[in-house]
Amino acid sequence: MIRIVMLCVMVVCSGWAGATVLEGVGHANIREDNLDQARAEARQAAMRDLALQYQTQVTTRDTVENGQLTESKTELSSKVELRNATIVDEYRRGNLLRVVVRAELSGESAGGSASCKAGEASGLRKRVAVTGFPIVVPSQGGDPGLDDAGEQLPQALVARMQKQGTLQVLGATSLRLFSHLPDAPTTQSNMASNRLTNVVQLARELGAQFVVTGVIRDMGLVDPDAWGTSVFEKMQRRLGFGDKTRRFEAEVMVFDGFSGSPVFRKRFETAANWTPTGSGTAGFASAGFENSEWGAAVSGVIDEMTAAVGDALNCQPFMASITRVTDDKITLASGATAGLRPGDQLNVYRSQRYFDSLGGTPELADAGVMITLDSVHPDFSTGRIGTIGPQVNIQRDDLAIIW
Repeated sequence: MIRIVMLCVMVVCSGWAGATVLEGVGHANIREDNLDQARAEARQAAMRDLALQYQTQVTTRDTVENGQLTESKTELSSKVELRNATIVDEYRRGNLLRVVVRAELSGESAGGSASCKAGEASGLRKRVAVTGFPIVVPSQGGDPGLDDAGEQLPQALVARMQKQGTLQVLGATSLRLFSHLPDAPTTQSNMASNRLTNVVQLARELGAQFVVTGVIRDMGLVDPDAWGTSVFEKMQRRLGFGDKTRRFEAEVMVFDGFSGSPVFRKRFETAANWTPTGSGTAGFASAGFENSEWGAAVSGVIDEMTAAVGDALNCQPFMASITRVTDDKITLASGATAGLRPGDQLNVYRSQRYFDSLGGTPELADAGVMITLDSVHPDFSTGRIGTIGPQVNIQRDDLAIIW
């Protein structure tokens, strides 16, 4: 017996670099007049259609025995990243529901390390609070245009993040989280866990899922005498002597507002020629800031910070606090401004603490139930879980999560 196995793989439609906006169609049957459940099923079908449109691999496996085809198997697979999925059209005919979903798609990286698999959470707008970036050595400014860099830097970061439109950004740039800047973010009371209890308090007060903060570690001149006021130093400048380079080094940190644990931390640095404010250079991050060489370099670093924070938060799940439980009805502290829509489903997790570590990080335990939203308002939403809340011990401050 001669057994020949032939394997043929072809790419039907491969994704190209960058995100591509496509529309997919999904259908679902409406059972027991449950329109929300049908909408959720149709939405999932539409997203599968989107993935197959963008990048699909068709694998055909034929088995030939003694010259005759005995088995033929075809498999379809798709590896894509999907963001900002939105229902743009909905049509009902009898018990059949048809929806059209529009989304941004891009190909999954080959190694899998350059991108995360955030699923549906990447299409929701997580709430983020941005605090001040104090200067570790304030005397390094030495110029009126740089003295307020600790507030101007996070304000510029807030403006860029808001412009992206993928996050709900809250500015709290006058707040300072760290008491000892050289060791930030570590605090003396909690050296081992590197967790900040004031982050949790701030996140609770602002209703934020994450807190973005940082410190400006260095913005000193390479040659402090380059812009001196003595006759000799002025003469050196006219002759082109003296190094006028100013450094800039800042560290950005992102903390989970629920636990206070860090989820991202990175240093950014640059250096370029600098001129004082009185020489025509505008103040830090102001309208004319980029006209100077140093200002343009620092603005580029702020752009890098914005992109890095966005990428880090895109990899995190979407979490909403439960504010009220009435029988099987659940109220969440997030709504339409976060991207939630009727029919969305969220997993419920119980928040647990132990008596011997009441100040420690709460643990999350899967409650084994899901919330299906039926009413969505701008800043809150309600849904049902299909069982009585107290029976599964769901309480206020528990969490609903989309991965």
